[in-house]
Amino acid sequence: MKKVNVLMIAALTLIAWSCKENEETVAGDTSQVATVNVHVNNFSVSQEDFPTSRAEQSIAEYSGIKAITLAFYKSDGTQQSCTTQLKADNTTYTTFGNFSLELPVGSYKMIVLGYGSDYPMVFNSMTDVTFGEEKTRETFSYTQDVVISNAAANDLTGTLQRINSRLHVISTDGRPADATKVRITFAAGGKGFNPLTGLATTDAGFTNVIDFASTAAGEVSKSRADLFLTTDEQTMSLTIETLDDDGYLLFSKVVSNVPFKRNRITSLTGSMYSPGSVSATFSVETDWETDYEMTF
Repeated sequence: MKKVNVLMIAALTLIAWSCKENEETVAGDTSQVATVNVHVNNFSVSQEDFPTSRAEQSIAEYSGIKAITLAFYKSDGTQQSCTTQLKADNTTYTTFGNFSLELPVGSYKMIVLGYGSDYPMVFNSMTDVTFGEEKTRETFSYTQDVVISNAAANDLTGTLQRINSRLHVISTDGRPADATKVRITFAAGGKGFNPLTGLATTDAGFTNVIDFASTAAGEVSKSRADLFLTTDEQTMSLTIETLDDDGYLLFSKVVSNVPFKRNRITSLTGSMYSPGSVSATFSVETDWETDYEMTF
């Protein structure tokens, strides 16, 4: 039976729910257990498309990460251990990004996720993780095969990589006072992902509703949405709808053939608050080191 440092098991219902597979007893050799210390040292950003982050920095310093989940899975896919640290709740950790627990002798797949949500992610299985009812957030992932061969202590480190793609929608016209929300529908991609590949577990698309809370009436607006792709690069259509407080549709735009790439921001710039459809014309940048910009 696993033993987990008491500091790691704060009585939070959400944390227990996010690691729900761990409620079942896992059979194994309990004659030997080894202490495993996991330090989430840094994470790397491979491209300059997220300008607010440096190429590599402490996980505690980066404001985009609000939670870290560490999970170990046995070779048969059964969850052995799952723990979440919430940056806003220091009862869930001693040092944010450092974990200490005990595992029975055996072989495991270690999964570490850092993400921008105040709530734990939901592990449906080793290959299916979602944000549940929450919006998709910026997500970093790291996986490693771990073998515990004896009772000696094991010190592990991991560098997380960003696996999500991001959309910016920027208006060229001022926001009317009654336009208080934007509804963005992705025709493909998904909200859940496989930590082992960093790719979406579904290609059915989804919808985000975003408030214009920080944009005054008459000013141009900027909205942001994150998603997971089924391939490293993926093209899809978007529907951008402006709503009032009651959810009534005011304006609607459809933008076709929008390119996305993991760890990259795609920016759409155009008129959002005028009637009628607007045809999209764009060119594809061959240099993936800068943001992709598109007008609609």
